[in-house]
Amino acid sequence: MGDYYMIEMKGVYKTYPNGVTALNGIDVHIADGEFVYVVGPSGAGKSTFTRLMFREEKPSKGTVKINKYNLSTLKERKVPQLRRNIGVVYQDFRLLPRMTVYENVAFALEVIEESPNQIRRRVMDVLEQVRLKNKARFIPDELSGGEQQRVSIARAIANHPKLLIADEPTGNLDPDTSWEIMHILEEINAKGTTVLMATHSQEIVNTIRRRVIAIEDGQIVRDEARGEYGYET
Repeated sequence: MGDYYMIEMKGVYKTYPNGVTALNGIDVHIADGEFVYVVGPSGAGKSTFTRLMFREEKPSKGTVKINKYNLSTLKERKVPQLRRNIGVVYQDFRLLPRMTVYENVAFALEVIEESPNQIRRRVMDVLEQVRLKNKARFIPDELSGGEQQRVSIARAIANHPKLLIADEPTGNLDPDTSWEIMHILEEINAKGTTVLMATHSQEIVNTIRRRVIAIEDGQIVRDEARGEYGYET
C-alpha cells in the first residue's frame, strides 16, 4: 500500500441536464494498491462513479482526485495524460473487430508513441500474462467471450496503469470463465495496480473477499474491508 490515495472523492454530486441526480454526496478514499468491489442495484450510480475517474464525466459539485490529479481543475489537454495512468475494461470488450489480438493491444501503445521494439516486447508480455500468447494472430471473432475479455484486459494493462477500472468484466461470461478473469485481475493487483471492479456477481464478491463499496441512490451506503455482496440476486 502506498502512503497516498489513488482515488479521493469529497462531497461529490452529479446531476444530469435532465434533472436526474446520479451521485448525491460521495466521500471516499481508496489507497494505492487496493482491490475494491463496487456493488449496488442497477441505476444506483455505479457507472457515473467510475466514469468520473477517467474524466468521462465531471462532477456537478465536489472534488475528484485520481493519482494526485485534481479532475475538477484539470485542463482538457492534460486529460490524455491522466488516462495513460488508467486502464479500463468493459463488459462488452470493445475490441477493434478487424485487428488481430496483437494489433488490438499494440494499438494502445502506438497511441502514446512507444518505439516498435518496446511495443513488441510489451504486447507479448501482457499476452503471456493473460495466457493468450498463442492467439496473437487471431481476430476477435475467432475467440471465445472469455478470451476476448482477456484481450481487453491485456490492452488495459499494456501501459502499466496505476489504476484498473473493470466495469462488470464478468457480466457476459459463464462462471468458469469468470473465475479465470478474476484470477488474472488478482494477479494484476498483486503486482501493485489498484483495481476497482463494478460487479453484480454475488458469488465472486462473497468468495474472493475484498473491500466492498455499496452504492444506492447515488450514496455510499456501505463500505466494508472484507465485505459481502449483500443483495439478493
